Amino acid sequence: MDYISTRDPKGTRASFSDILLGGLAPDGGLYLPADYPQLDDDTLTRWRGVLAEEGYAALAGEILQLFVDDIPVDDLKAIAARAYTYPKFSSEDIVPVTELEDGLYIGHLSEGPTAAFKDMAMQLLGELFEYELSRRGETLNILGATSGDTGSSAEYAMRGRDGISVFMLTPAGRMTPFQQAQMFGLLDENIHNIALSGVFDDCQDIVKGVSADLDFKKKNRIGTVNSINWARLMAQVVYYVSSWIRITESNDQKVSFSVPTGNFGDVCAGHIAKSMGVPIDRLIVATNENDVLDEFFRTGDYRVRTSAETMETSSPSMDISKASNFERFIFDLLGRDAERTADLFGTQVKDGGFSLSDDPTFPSAASQHGFLSGTSTHADRVSTIRDCWERLGVMIDPHTADGVKAARDLRDKVNSPIICLETALPVKFADTIREATGGEPEVPERFKDILDTDMRVEALPNDLDVVKNFITDNIVEA
Repeated sequence: MDYISTRDPKGTRASFSDILLGGLAPDGGLYLPADYPQLDDDTLTRWRGVLAEEGYAALAGEILQLFVDDIPVDDLKAIAARAYTYPKFSSEDIVPVTELEDGLYIGHLSEGPTAAFKDMAMQLLGELFEYELSRRGETLNILGATSGDTGSSAEYAMRGRDGISVFMLTPAGRMTPFQQAQMFGLLDENIHNIALSGVFDDCQDIVKGVSADLDFKKKNRIGTVNSINWARLMAQVVYYVSSWIRITESNDQKVSFSVPTGNFGDVCAGHIAKSMGVPIDRLIVATNENDVLDEFFRTGDYRVRTSAETMETSSPSMDISKASNFERFIFDLLGRDAERTADLFGTQVKDGGFSLSDDPTFPSAASQHGFLSGTSTHADRVSTIRDCWERLGVMIDPHTADGVKAARDLRDKVNSPIICLETALPVKFADTIREATGGEPEVPERFKDILDTDMRVEALPNDLDVVKNFITDNIVEA
């Protein structure tokens, strides 16, 4: 399996292990498989048996083999087995699926150590990083940005690992107290939290700015855990497969997914699974008031917002107006035209966005690739949380509420059961839960005292050079 950049018209090939540690391609593009593996009926049938008899980790090991050919198969299986264990994940199923109401299900992605779906990829990434660095005798300094859950998931996956340091940028004051406590309460020497003045998109721009400085990146051995790293999407493909298996009995049955998203990473993994031949009907892109993606799938216009225009909402992990992973889908939508993709994302996005409304490829976003979209307001989230709790006895977090609302709105356009992918446990968003239900969300025992912990965080201005200096002052020595 070789990988190519979305912006390289020459189609230069790279190996999995090389792109694992590198993040962005040197030309600023994102890596994708040169060709998506294609699944046949026999493979899908075999995977049903693997999940039923051996469990989620074994299924993950099977899927990873399709994307990774430079790590021995037995090692890949062992990596997956270490990543997905009980009770590190609080369910033996790792990703259980339960019925919310007729035709609508919840895919529980928040059973991991930080109660967020990001654990699904990060736990695997931590194992892959440690394996590959040990094999090469190298160190890595991870730079990431988070609007809520990526940071804690990455830090819990990387804390205490030899040869790895983490530098995580957060938008100052834009996370919930629980989310801040999860991150800032980690006092491990290899974990560095940075509260940046600005919004998530500013943090993401800093990460891209560091990655674009190839000399700095190479000298300081900078890698990334944000969803621009292909390995995260690869890991997320697994739960699309497992969730499909759990609610179907035969391979001719399709399911749809409603996916709360801001950065397009989670739903992009669904696009990849569908492109491989997983029987997926529709992919519903669920946004909040920051509805850049919903606007595109309705109109063909991708109009990025400025930091000032990015609203602070009650589903903060989706307060994003420049969706990094969207480039991967547009690359596929345009027939893998790297030159055109480079112009759209390397030039036009910087000038405010682009339009494909008159492009002949745009209708295939829905017809061929299956995308639909919807959006929610704070009032919608509160109403949805209240309804799920009072009528159905199920507590959901505000992001998952965005997904449930979109699924309900679009149900008449979908001819299959819909699985809404859970984003986080409600305990992370207690204020909104109290507003919606009048009560407190359940606090899992492992998080009982989290708000009382000591915290460590560095406040920095939104300045690329200042962040670079902080990194060089604190990097892991080779």
